[in-house]
Amino acid sequence: PYCGPNWKCGQEASIRVLHLAMSSVILEQFASPLPGLVDLVLLHLQRIEPTLSYAMAQDNNHGTSEAAALFVGGSWLTLSGRPEGERWQRLGRRWLENRAARLIEQDGSFSQYSVNYHRVMLDTFSMVEVWRKKLALPAFSATFQLRARAAAHWLFSLVDEHTGDAPNIGANDGARLLPLTDTDYRDFRPAVQLSMALFAGKRAYEAAGEWDLPLRWLLLPSPSAVAARPASQLFDHGGYALLRREQTYAVLRYPRFRFRPSQADALHVDLWRAGINLLRDAGTFSYNTSAQWLSYFPGTASHNTLQFDGRDQMPRLSRFLFGEWLRTREVESLVDQVAASSCGATYVDGSGVRHERHVSLTDVGLQVRDEFTGFKDRAVLRWRLQPGDWRLEGDVLTNGSHRISVIGSMPIVRRELVQGWESRYYLQKTEVPVLEVEVTSAGVLTTEYHW
Repeated sequence: PYCGPNWKCGQEASIRVLHLAMSSVILEQFASPLPGLVDLVLLHLQRIEPTLSYAMAQDNNHGTSEAAALFVGGSWLTLSGRPEGERWQRLGRRWLENRAARLIEQDGSFSQYSVNYHRVMLDTFSMVEVWRKKLALPAFSATFQLRARAAAHWLFSLVDEHTGDAPNIGANDGARLLPLTDTDYRDFRPAVQLSMALFAGKRAYEAAGEWDLPLRWLLLPSPSAVAARPASQLFDHGGYALLRREQTYAVLRYPRFRFRPSQADALHVDLWRAGINLLRDAGTFSYNTSAQWLSYFPGTASHNTLQFDGRDQMPRLSRFLFGEWLRTREVESLVDQVAASSCGATYVDGSGVRHERHVSLTDVGLQVRDEFTGFKDRAVLRWRLQPGDWRLEGDVLTNGSHRISVIGSMPIVRRELVQGWESRYYLQKTEVPVLEVEVTSAGVLTTEYHW
């Protein structure tokens, strides 16, 4: 114990405890673990507790993981006749309740503003609930259950049901906490199906598929009820507007920062149709790379939004921290009508730049209206596209079946198709085409994307 990097981080120790517990459930050996396994769990809890305050201070997945390990490990020790486990079990339960109430908003949004880390948190809570059920321990509070259910619905709403993929919004470092299928890393359906079954008592996906494997591995019954298909919804506590049409959905990201943001992505738009990510987020690539990539991937230039005067929307203070957090000034009510679904938001940054964006989604296209003022020299609008044979034909960009046009109330000084980068998997980056539209005066830019 404590020799080598495997003991350096309390969260790493916590993840091992959770994996040992889930393995014991799969093997149906959790009720009578061997003495050596009990000793190993005890050593891990002794490692986790001393740095618990650091984990909780992060207000992210560190705290949820370590609280989960203390609860699971502590109750396992108690079951195995180790009386010291009872205190750790109580400590873990108290912090799980605390984390659910503090880090998960009422609408299900999570403190890390990241789709992938939302899955990490949800898988953690799912493992806790599986363990609680297996040991017939008292249920968690109504608040815990409500927040976990809301978090499950949040991820369910943002996942494309045909591919399992989801917007690459927020930090994405390859974390996948409960890999009980051989599905692709970017397939979120197994996590959604498990969490919806545990916390909502419903199947997210009616048809049988690989997304059912976690339920089968963990010997859990599959609910008979099926959840309603996700609809357009405003997740205002977290800053997400979801617009859904037949086979198509868009996500507008706007700043509601109660916790530290990891990306300068205000008013970014993600667009999906028939399982294809048409307008996309760059992702993360790496936390430990050259200054060029550390600046690019979390920065404003790697998102579908406007960049003013060549700078990020918020000043970078460190590798994981921005300053002068943006605040949304106005949010338009989400309108879901037969002809179109629409929403919008406005922010003013620390330099006095005002950016208002209105998004309207129909069955045949997307319209985005940007009104902005207050910058000094130039503003650049970027649309990060799916890879393909895109070409500019006059003022219209097309790949043969899709077309994009941008018109301005002011002169457009540059309209150019350039090379950008995206990272859909950690430590991997690939080229993507990016439409850049540059102006030097305030006004309105209107983008039309038609398929």
